[in-house]
Formats: sequence, C-alpha cells, structure tokens
Amino acid sequence: MPLVMTLALRNLLQDRLRFVAAVTGIVLSVVLILVQMGLFYGFGRMVTLIVDHTAADLWIVSKGTQYFEDISILDAEMRQELSAVDGVSEAVPVVAGFSAWLPPDGGLIGIFIIASDPVGGLAPWNIVEGGLDDLATAGTVSLERSYADQLGVSARGETAQVRGHPVTVGVVTSGLRSFTTRPYVFTDFRSARSYVGLPANLVTYFLIRAKPGADIARIRQEAQARVSGMEALTPEQFRARSLNFWLYRTGAGAALVAGALLSIIVGTVIIAQTLYSSTKEHLYEFAMVRAIGASNRYIYRVIAFQALVNALIGLSVATVISIGVERLTATSVAPVIITPALVAVAFALTLLMCVASGIASIVRIIRVDPASVLTR
Repeated sequence: MPLVMTLALRNLLQDRLRFVAAVTGIVLSVVLILVQMGLFYGFGRMVTLIVDHTAADLWIVSKGTQYFEDISILDAEMRQELSAVDGVSEAVPVVAGFSAWLPPDGGLIGIFIIASDPVGGLAPWNIVEGGLDDLATAGTVSLERSYADQLGVSARGETAQVRGHPVTVGVVTSGLRSFTTRPYVFTDFRSARSYVGLPANLVTYFLIRAKPGADIARIRQEAQARVSGMEALTPEQFRARSLNFWLYRTGAGAALVAGALLSIIVGTVIIAQTLYSSTKEHLYEFAMVRAIGASNRYIYRVIAFQALVNALIGLSVATVISIGVERLTATSVAPVIITPALVAVAFALTLLMCVASGIASIVRIIRVDPASVLTR
C-alpha cells in the first residue's frame, strides 16, 4: 500500500472513537440529503403517475388543464375529427372524475374514477388479482390493496357502492397509489359516466395513438388547427406541465423544494464542520511530517485520501439506511424514491464537502511551523 494511503488510514484509525463520530456525522448528513431529495423526486413521480403509465402519443385536454386530476371536459364528437387527422391510428376517449365510495359497513369515501379502453387506452397496472378483461363487465371496479381498510373491501368478489350504484371488485392492484387523498378506482367505460355524473355527449380526455412512422409534431399541429377548444400535448409536455404546477406553483411543492435545498445546506455544514475538526486534531502530526521533509503536495494527497475514505464509508452506510427508508415508505402517500442518479449526486456533494473541509484544514496545517513540534 502506498505510504500516502497508509498515513491517511492511520490518522483516521488512531482515535477510533473520533473516527466513528466523524463517520456518523457524515452518515446522518447524507441520509438527510438523500431522504429529502428522494421525497422531492418521489412526489414528482406520484404527480405524473398516470401520464407515465399511459400508452399515448398525444393527450387531448381542455385548454388550461394543468394535471391529470384537473378535470378537463371535451365534446365526445371530437373523436371523429381527431380520428380524421392524417397519421392518427385511433382516438381513445377517457372518462375520469371525482366520486363517492360507500363501504359495506357505511360511511362515505372520496375516490377518483378512471375509465377507458383497457387495451388501447388507460388501464390499471401492478395487477395481483383478476385481469383487464374483468373491467369490461358493467359495475366492475379495481381495488388498490393499500386502500383496502379505508374502502372496506379487500378481495375480488366483494361489493360496495359508488354514488349509489352497486359495484363489485374484479381487479386488485398493489402499489398504484394516488398522490392525493382519493384512491384511483378503475372501472368500465359505460358505468363510469354514472359514477362521475358525466353526460353521454362529454368525455374527459382523448388519447391519440399514431400510426407507425407518423410525425407526432405534425399530427399535434393539425389536430389543434382542426379542433377548437382543446390542447394537444405530448406525454412529455403534460408531464412537465403537471410537475411545474405541483412542484413550483403550490405550497406543497415549494415546501419540498425548500426542504431539499435546506437538507443540502445543513448536510454540507455538518460534513464540513465534522471533517474540519477531525483533521485539525492531527495538526501537529502533519507538522511532524513536514518537519522530516514532506512537501505540501504530499500533505494535500494524504488529506484528500482521508476525505475520500470518509466519503465512501459515509455514503455506503447512508445509502443502505436510505434504501431502508425507501422500502418503508413504498406504499405511503409520500414515498421516498432513491435512484442511482440521486446517490451519484449525494456522493458528489459528500466528496466535494469532504475535500473542501480538508482543504480548509490544510490552510491551518501549512501555517504551522514544523519546528513547533520540537517544543511539545
């Protein structure tokens, strides 16, 4: 092992209790950063959950619609005009809206109804019981397992009411949570109108599926020119609009943004202070190394390696803890999602702060007179 690494490791392990304390400070800081950033990322993913899981080349929405639950109302006759646009394979109608669920044991629960062609439109995923064909039967609905206690049903075949209409659970999903307090309930297209009170001449959205090789941008322009009172959005545009609304134009989003930024600032300060204090404790040891002829560059390399070791150990432990938090929150309303990209960002921040705090302590070290060690 190179002498630089040997000296760095011995410095770190000389006082094991101090080393553990330093690593603990780094771990807590990185966990704070990862969890807050993961919460921010998880909220963003929940906001666009439906858009991300819908196979559509274009979304047709009412003008001004900001996100999926921001109900849009369209004339059902638009379907013929949209289907006539060159390059369009099909225009699939979607009915969605808020409704009321009446559990078997009484009460009233707010839900969000979604209905479309389960093959070419919008359909539930993560199905653990039943199949998409079951939703073709009138009065059949889906149940998200995590809402079973709230809705008073837990398995296929159990019954309840939606807005006074009897319904039967035909499909059970797992992990399909709404980011609002109202569960998503998928059902057949015909029954959905009764559940949300939508007349037969209206729909909520149209999903445009293009023919192979068709120019999506041209279809979008032609559709907007031909049909008035609507907007044609690509999934990317609808996703960006939803994120912009919830993350930057609402109090919830602003709080998450502030929390993520604050976690980075606080974590950075803790890491810097912890490592600066740790390195400063070895001030005279480094002065001794300089006294026997080591260059400033050599000292820089030793401290940089110490910073790297601290960063790697701290990040490794923090990542394991954060993944545990991710699993614990997987079925919650506000899941923490830890991705490789987030871990990479956290590592870059941790390493940067470790090196920066090391450099700050170097300034003290190179100012110490090597001869001072002889007076101790």
